[in-house]
Amino acid sequence: RKYPCSWFYMHIFFSFCLSPGEIVVNEANFVRKCISAENSQDDLWGKLICTNFKVSFIPQDAPPKQKSLLSHLLLGEHDIPLTCLEQVVTVNDTKGKKKVLGSNQKLKFNPTELILYCKDLRIIRFCFDEAGPESAKKVCLAIAHYSHPADLQLLFGFEYQGRRYHDYKEKRVNGSTPRGGLQTPVFNCSSDWDREIKRTGASGWRVCSINENYDISPSLPEYIVVPGSLADQDLKHYSLFFADKRVPLWCWNHPNGSALVRMASIIDPLQQKKYEQRIFTAITKSHPQRSDVVRSDLDKYLPNIQDIQNAFVKIRQICVIDPFEESEERWLSSIENSRWLEYVRAFLKHSSEIVYQLDGKNASVILQEEEDRDLNCIVSSLVQLMLDPHYRSLVGFQSLVQKEWVMAGHPFLDRCNHLKRNDKEESPLFMLFLDCVWQVMNQYPAAFEFTETYLTVLSDSMWIPLFSTFLFNSPKHCSQLLMDFAKNKAIPQGEDQVMYFPPVWDWSQQFSTKDLTLFNNPMYVGKGAACVQNGEVKTFRRTKKTYSSTLRGPSGSLRNGLKGGEDTLTRRGSLVSELKPDFSPVKDESPSERFFRDWFARPLDQQGLLIPLLIPSHVALWKLFFLRWVPEACIPKGGPITAYHKLSQLVDEIETLQSQIRQYKGSSSGSTPLTSPSGPPSNQRRMYFKSSSPHDPPTPPDFLTSSFPFTPMGNLCRRSIHGTPISKFLNGARIWLSTENLTNDTV
Repeated sequence: RKYPCSWFYMHIFFSFCLSPGEIVVNEANFVRKCISAENSQDDLWGKLICTNFKVSFIPQDAPPKQKSLLSHLLLGEHDIPLTCLEQVVTVNDTKGKKKVLGSNQKLKFNPTELILYCKDLRIIRFCFDEAGPESAKKVCLAIAHYSHPADLQLLFGFEYQGRRYHDYKEKRVNGSTPRGGLQTPVFNCSSDWDREIKRTGASGWRVCSINENYDISPSLPEYIVVPGSLADQDLKHYSLFFADKRVPLWCWNHPNGSALVRMASIIDPLQQKKYEQRIFTAITKSHPQRSDVVRSDLDKYLPNIQDIQNAFVKIRQICVIDPFEESEERWLSSIENSRWLEYVRAFLKHSSEIVYQLDGKNASVILQEEEDRDLNCIVSSLVQLMLDPHYRSLVGFQSLVQKEWVMAGHPFLDRCNHLKRNDKEESPLFMLFLDCVWQVMNQYPAAFEFTETYLTVLSDSMWIPLFSTFLFNSPKHCSQLLMDFAKNKAIPQGEDQVMYFPPVWDWSQQFSTKDLTLFNNPMYVGKGAACVQNGEVKTFRRTKKTYSSTLRGPSGSLRNGLKGGEDTLTRRGSLVSELKPDFSPVKDESPSERFFRDWFARPLDQQGLLIPLLIPSHVALWKLFFLRWVPEACIPKGGPITAYHKLSQLVDEIETLQSQIRQYKGSSSGSTPLTSPSGPPSNQRRMYFKSSSPHDPPTPPDFLTSSFPFTPMGNLCRRSIHGTPISKFLNGARIWLSTENLTNDTV
């Protein structure tokens, strides 16, 4: 199959562009991107290009025109960042050979196929039927080599941000770079911590600067919050006895005065009791009522990083690599056996227990982990998310991640394995945290300002090496490398690192202002949410009206936030359960059981405490993340995105009507009302989808699928479906943790 070369190259020229600092290192023409494993009728022909940033495929034939709902400013529809590649596999069908390529490796056979396994769960296959064997071999070796950088500074982000800094130097305003509107605190200065202390009312705590220039601990930030009764000299002395000299860190304060603190282990067993007692005493003094301090050893109660990695590998195999050829029960059993949902549930359960200590017992809590850099990040973040509605806003959530993950020294470089050096250190802890957040969001959708699209985009951003957020192992590691980077790029000393190497929260680098509205949850009930009463816009306030408890979901006899096994739920059909909660007191219930029962019995306050339901039927598989590339599970022009689309249109229409009402109220009584049929300008709308008037001409519907907003073609090649297809089952179904529920009636 041949193509007119002049037209081919002209199309490539106009459809392929490079980012600042990006160069083409190798390419191959007449490559086929496989869409179906059964036949090649739907496959795409084009050019495969390897740059120092990404693998690009440029189709020769223009794709059918459709409305694209999310366009990336840095990546095309068929682009994969090199840091997103998990494995590069070459195949020669005629010789029956297969090889996983690494850096600087030789390839003794001419590849007929290239299979790319991606960290965002894509599997992409290219065939070299018409490409020359040498060019095919060279482009495969180039992809393998550039996806295994020998040094962190060889990642494309260091070249890109250096070029971008100088290219946009003249656009800076008052010495700072515009960041697209959202100002997220990055906690690299004492003022950010001061504001957080004041916001939470932590009067017994202070900002401490003993770690300036990272003099004490290499993995802590320069500024930390400590009990007000502890002197700097005492802290310096205590640091000698903690792992990596990580003195206890304040995370958050409850309005009742109890504090959430995280701490590493004391390395000298003989000194453990002595120094722990001093720390406990100082935390007790910081509490207005001098309440007790409770310690929670996460290493003892939660899975380790290797267990979490193994579970993720298994669930990825089940959801993405293995075809859906089994019965529904067998597939659900496989999901259960991966233990991923079990671990999600374990972290949510333990976080709920910490919430009880802080909110129910008015006790301060110390989260202890050997190095205080992995499990503590997840639990401390989830506890604050449940207790503090500020962290359920978009900017608040970003500040939470910045505070509890980035500045607290989570080793993102090692856990993401960007350099592919040590597989034993790799573990998807941040992905597990996002899954836990999605579980709470799935149960209380109106309590969160952001959407699951935002969470999915955030998870994908881990594999785009252009931002400081996910590239380093600690604040010191980041500071040292960016200092060298600034010298190499001739950036003046004294400038804020955020200006030339921004965090991922600078979303304007990836998406347009219009696309960023897809992060907004149209159902959000926040402090800033407004409603119209008698023609006036008023701030939303929950009334004293008694709401039906079925809006909350079941409660029953709760044990540490879990529903007892004796409670039964009535089936409605095969998928949806009738919730019949029972709020009657239980004999001999513990204080924690009474706390959870009372909470579930009260009307829901979207801006108050949230406790997730943790019975198996409520811990679901995050389908948008795990199944978005799976054709069998995709629902064309349907799924949850359809509801999001309609809600967004309604919100947009309400805002238009509110604008008209305000203009009407503002006009004089004798004059004609000033109405604007179009409502507020489109760039000021909170929603992406513009509501239309009944008089407007009909327009073609947006192209929507349940994998929104990720719908590129050919990102997964699978065999045909045998046995019982589960695509219908996945449309609206929950994934149960225990498949025994399918034969019982606890769906």
